[in-house]
Amino acid sequence: MDNLESVGFFVPLIILGMVFLWAAIKILREYERGVVFTLGRFTGVKGPGLILLVPFVQQMVRTDLRTVVLDVPTQDVISRDNVSVKVNAVVYFRVLDPNNAIIQVENFIQATSQLAQTTLRSVLGKHDLDEMLAERDKLNADIQEILDKQTDAWGIKVANVEIKHVDIDESMIRAIARQAEAERERRAKVINAEGEHQAAAKLLEAARILSEVPEAMQLRYLSTLNVLANERSHSTIIFPFPVNLADWLDGQTGRAQSQRSTNS
Repeated sequence: MDNLESVGFFVPLIILGMVFLWAAIKILREYERGVVFTLGRFTGVKGPGLILLVPFVQQMVRTDLRTVVLDVPTQDVISRDNVSVKVNAVVYFRVLDPNNAIIQVENFIQATSQLAQTTLRSVLGKHDLDEMLAERDKLNADIQEILDKQTDAWGIKVANVEIKHVDIDESMIRAIARQAEAERERRAKVINAEGEHQAAAKLLEAARILSEVPEAMQLRYLSTLNVLANERSHSTIIFPFPVNLADWLDGQTGRAQSQRSTNS
């Protein structure tokens, strides 16, 4: 009986010791830190590894230092040119100061999510629809900078913000398609006009050269006749024969005859 009583006396002590040991020993992983409070007051940040606490006197709150991928829900945004769009984004952030992340804000993940939603609507509302579609990198950088400044007091570093989708109504999609088509037609007309302008300038330059050297004009005339004569066509082409060309040919023939007489 005495042995049973002694065993029964030590069992509660063993259980109590195990409870104290469980409450006193904490193990933190490499990416974890523990914010320790002693009788409700902050006394330091510990970890990683084995942590010893005074049971019922000290409490510890675990904090994950890995990057958090936060999906920002779809937000209704009205652009500066009064176009209603639906935009969602993703935010990448991590805890740099576990002390502030636990003490300064109740739930830093929820707080960052709410702040990201309001910042997304605020920043995009200051831009036109064309800027939302064409300048995402700039908008991402602006949102990231604003979030990083506002979450700095919470010990959080916002590393990156990416706008994923900008959804617009079907009617607006058709209007954008018509605008793009009109822009392509305008560019085609401009390119065509520039080509005609360059061609006209080259023709004017060629005409000036031909007008300065009459022989060049005659040679061009004869070259054109040669091309037409070589074409296999049943059409009859009446080509005016300029008088000055006949004079030029007579002059060339006379010079050739005189040259032969001189040689003989």
